[in-house]
Amino acid sequence: MTTGLTYSTYKTQIATMAVVAEDDAAFTTILPQTITYAENRIYRELDFLFTSASTTAYSISVGSRIINVDAATFPNGTLVVPEQINLITPAGTANPNLGTRVPLLPTTKEFLDAVYGNSQSTGQPKYWVPFDDYTFLIGPYPNAAYTVEIVGTYRPASLSATNSTTFISLNLPDLFIMASMVYISAYQRNFSSAMGNDPQMPVTYETQYQTLLKAAMEEEARKKFEASAWSSQSSSKFATPTRG
Repeated sequence: MTTGLTYSTYKTQIATMAVVAEDDAAFTTILPQTITYAENRIYRELDFLFTSASTTAYSISVGSRIINVDAATFPNGTLVVPEQINLITPAGTANPNLGTRVPLLPTTKEFLDAVYGNSQSTGQPKYWVPFDDYTFLIGPYPNAAYTVEIVGTYRPASLSATNSTTFISLNLPDLFIMASMVYISAYQRNFSSAMGNDPQMPVTYETQYQTLLKAAMEEEARKKFEASAWSSQSSSKFATPTRG
């Protein structure tokens, strides 16, 4: 069973590996950004299944093709990647389980403007497109008030003194430590510099990080049935099944 990290044990381990006192002023100043660096790398490189969330907190009204999402209130954290928008029918149904989810097709703004650019021509929306990170456009212009279900990935809260554990700290502590030590190498003036006491230090940690990342990526792919042959099985060293 994986021995996870709490904020306290993480701080102790990083300080120990960096050979610095936990209460060192410079170390405590840089620690939050060390966590940010490590977590952001892992979240961006591993498309975690657990970071998927949905909300039905938004609706569209007649004559308006805009959906504005408050990123800060997206379930569990900040919205990062919008993946799907479902129209809930019939109009006026707020609970998707009491109605029908009608997936809107993603398209381009140019198509939407060319085909559904007139607010006088309304109908049940069929398409959506991101205008910016938190604004989405739909087409055609709605002919009624509909609730929409937005599905996407979110960025969870970081490890901190007030958030003592996270998915990464509990399930991927080895990867978390390696990513953190790459950043700490810069703090110790060893970041690929000939002037550093140990210019090989960040390279060594980065190599180990990449080794651990490869295994973590395969495990995450297995969870989503995106492993070899679109299955949940690890790649076999002997059998070579086709994708068909």
